[in-house]
Amino acid sequence: MRYQNYINGRWVDSEQHDPNRNPSDLSDLVGEAAIATPALAQEAIAAASAAFGAWSESPVQLRADILARVGHEIVDRKDELGRLLAREEGKTLREAIGEVMRAGQIFKYFAQEALRPHGQLVASVRPGIDVEVTAEPVGVVSIITPWNFPIAIPAWKLAPALAFGNCVVFKPAELVPGSAWALAEILSRSGLPDGVFNMVLGRGTELGPVLTTSPDVAAVSFTGSEATGRRIAQALGGTSTRLQLEMGGKNPLVVLGDADIAVAVDAAVQGAFYSTGQRCTASSRIIVTDDIHDRFTRALREATQRLRVGHALDDATDIGPVADASQLDKDLGYVALGRQEGAVLACGGERLRCASDGFYLAPALFLECESGMRVAQEEIFGPVATVLRARDHDHALELANDTPFGLSAGVCTRSLSAARRFRRQLRAGMVMVNTATAGVDYHVPFGGIRASSYGPHEQGWAAREFFTAGKTSYIRA
Repeated sequence: MRYQNYINGRWVDSEQHDPNRNPSDLSDLVGEAAIATPALAQEAIAAASAAFGAWSESPVQLRADILARVGHEIVDRKDELGRLLAREEGKTLREAIGEVMRAGQIFKYFAQEALRPHGQLVASVRPGIDVEVTAEPVGVVSIITPWNFPIAIPAWKLAPALAFGNCVVFKPAELVPGSAWALAEILSRSGLPDGVFNMVLGRGTELGPVLTTSPDVAAVSFTGSEATGRRIAQALGGTSTRLQLEMGGKNPLVVLGDADIAVAVDAAVQGAFYSTGQRCTASSRIIVTDDIHDRFTRALREATQRLRVGHALDDATDIGPVADASQLDKDLGYVALGRQEGAVLACGGERLRCASDGFYLAPALFLECESGMRVAQEEIFGPVATVLRARDHDHALELANDTPFGLSAGVCTRSLSAARRFRRQLRAGMVMVNTATAGVDYHVPFGGIRASSYGPHEQGWAAREFFTAGKTSYIRA
């Protein structure tokens, strides 16, 4: 299968192509992706700019119908699309199908949001004048997405952008062109006018500068690494381009002495290791009070060792492979670093040889970590979790907030008062009580604070803030 760019209503090939291989089985060539040039990216921006005027004034029912068709087709094809996603990204088939379902639900949700334009009619302090406040589309939006959720994250950016009347240029991560192409193919048949939706495949180092700094781009929505996000922010400093950044986390899960151990272990394992730990909301910083520490870590180690690592399409697999060779090297490097720093490797951390040749890694659990260790401070983005011992509630809260990130955080406790305190004082954009820090709903805001996020939050009703601009009109009768 050859995945092409989609520009101004037509499929566009490139001279150069990159192979797309299955991380569960390196002999399995999923497809080849056309690599766009900066000139093609500029062509896509020009197409979106030309289409914006008509699309921005299109009937809301038209937008709703288009997005609903896209959402229903995604859901109807969940098994097929989930299998493609699992093959190219490596998450288990059941997780991949769940992600596809979420993408379809997002499009269906924003189909309804298109029918709910927000505004206000306000009485003026002056006689004979009415004041109307409306929300209008911002223009051409560059959407740049990561590889770990190759259909859900594009969906939660594309759907609101289109619902509110914007035109888009979409650049997915190089590692997952198949899922992006499948989504683009559905959008290409949805009834969108030419130029409203465009997709360019290729390398961020080459296409990123065009997509982020073009004067015809009104807004940039990016999800990816903190380093890349900061470079984009610096490049746009002093410009009027809107910017939305989601840049990861080092998410704490606090386990207090009164916690239900089974519930807490399940939250830790789900949050730290599922999706191979390749989630910005992963529970990679587990903080346990001293009174429950030994019992909890013993149960956590046993649960971690029971996890089955294997081919993403095997129904028996709990954890699929790491996404690619560079991520595997990074994960192994952090395992070595943790041992050098003095953390105790309780289990895992070694590359595994399975029936097929893939990037398999045994989930690694570090105990007796100190807060300042790099493995406890830096986002690893793999199946590597650290456990920190806390003296009491106050110390646990201090440790939980001792990180530059602030995306997601959790607490496991039977105490309503403790849950209330931690919900209020954990420095994060999302807080979970007695459940994993990873795993969120599609109809509510998603986002963090501090080094994790910049700009308005995504998803749910919060998406309107980024993809629309307010206008106040004064009308004399």
